[in-house]
Amino acid sequence: MEFDKLVHQPTRLQLFSYLYRHEESTFSELQEALDVTEGNLSSHLQTMEEADAIAVEKQFVDRRPQTTYELTDEGRSKFEEHVETLEALLGALED
Repeated sequence: MEFDKLVHQPTRLQLFSYLYRHEESTFSELQEALDVTEGNLSSHLQTMEEADAIAVEKQFVDRRPQTTYELTDEGRSKFEEHVETLEALLGALED
């Protein structure tokens, strides 16, 4: 049983979980919800974007830049596979 290192890393696991539940979120919403530094969050989001796990949309709202993130189909699949792996591991402990 192997974990996907992209998803399994604790901060990214929180990001996957949050985005899976909320579907899309702004940078500031993610930063507040996960209580991480701007630099740390930015680094993890970049890693996820490079792996095609998230889609990034940049726009201006009231003349201010706003970046929105959402899981791609690939990102959703990776997270669901990770959850299945965790469930299988827990199931094996019960046997």
